Amino acid sequence: MPDLLDQAMPFLAIAIAVAAGLFLSWLLRRVLVRLNRRLTALRETSRMGRVPLRLTLCLIGVRIALALTTEDAPWRRNVDHVLLIALIASVAWLAVAILMIIEALMLTHYSVDVADNRRARRLRTQMILTRRVGIALIVILAFGVALLTFPDVRALGAGILASAGLLSIVAGLAVQSALVNVFAGVQLAFTDAIRVDDVVVVQKEWGRIEEITLTYVVVHIWDDRRLILPSTYFTTTPFENWTRRRSEVMGTVEFDLDWRAPVEAMRTELKSLLAGTALWDERVGILQVTDATSGFVRVRILVSAADSAALFDLRCLIREELVGFLQQHHPQALPHLRWETVSSAQGSPSPAQRPELEAHPRQPSDPHDSQLFTGSIEAVERSRAFTGPGEQVFEDREKTLSAHE
Repeated sequence: MPDLLDQAMPFLAIAIAVAAGLFLSWLLRRVLVRLNRRLTALRETSRMGRVPLRLTLCLIGVRIALALTTEDAPWRRNVDHVLLIALIASVAWLAVAILMIIEALMLTHYSVDVADNRRARRLRTQMILTRRVGIALIVILAFGVALLTFPDVRALGAGILASAGLLSIVAGLAVQSALVNVFAGVQLAFTDAIRVDDVVVVQKEWGRIEEITLTYVVVHIWDDRRLILPSTYFTTTPFENWTRRRSEVMGTVEFDLDWRAPVEAMRTELKSLLAGTALWDERVGILQVTDATSGFVRVRILVSAADSAALFDLRCLIREELVGFLQQHHPQALPHLRWETVSSAQGSPSPAQRPELEAHPRQPSDPHDSQLFTGSIEAVERSRAFTGPGEQVFEDREKTLSAHE
């Protein structure tokens, strides 16, 4: 009977340790939520750490229970080694969950659904990148600690450290491009060049920053495409950031109209249109004639809106309404192409002039009156020298023909 009790003691201790771990994890979560009852989001976010916390406490309890109820034997050392590796993994999992809980709690205080969300987007970008860097460091550290639990690996580590200089050079050359992107991603996060949900124009594409990682940036294009660019693109290539300081933006609507365009009537219609829409933020709303060349009058409308999405809708609304206004009330203002046949109208005689022209036909003009050589006495002499021989030859030819006849 004592031998049976001694054999059952480890299993009983393990069961008690697991139960104690589960109870302690439940108690810690309740106390944490009770002490931070003002943080309503903590109740939801703390669920992410519930499983790793239970696993960590249970593994700690099981190791203690085995150490107290069993003797130092090879099987116990092997089991304890497995439990130690599992404990390292569970602690790393718990640390990652804590980072995610902190990130979620921080982001709940800064909403990006408001018009002026520059500070919230900046904090969101920094928190996301910090969390990713932290997770990468935790995973690498946990993996290294797990390897150090093996005696052979510890002996190998001394040799690796002895040649760390050469290995660091080789590794640096091998992952040079990746490290450049990693440092560029960290630079983007903490220099505030771009933030999540920023409106940018890159490679002639308009979109929003959807995701910033350590190596690349995802831009959500307006037509639901994703443009994926390396982090170094935003540190080495110029790009447009429409929401760098604030979300309010301005835009233009241009019309090429006829010279008879009713500018004052269009200005009045624009004021009425802006007063009746919620897309306009009441900052800027003007109409000006910016050009008047090439047969057209260019009318430019400058308006402002709370954000880029509202500005796009506002520009489309203004364009549609003013086009309809001109079509209905001022069709003469629409672009026209004109031409006049002046030469044909002046060259053909009128019906009243035709009898007079037939009665008095036009006599051929003197070649010397030609406009070919004019302006001076020398020019007239050159004209005679140029046309004289031709006339003499023509007269000699006429005399010869008459003699033969």
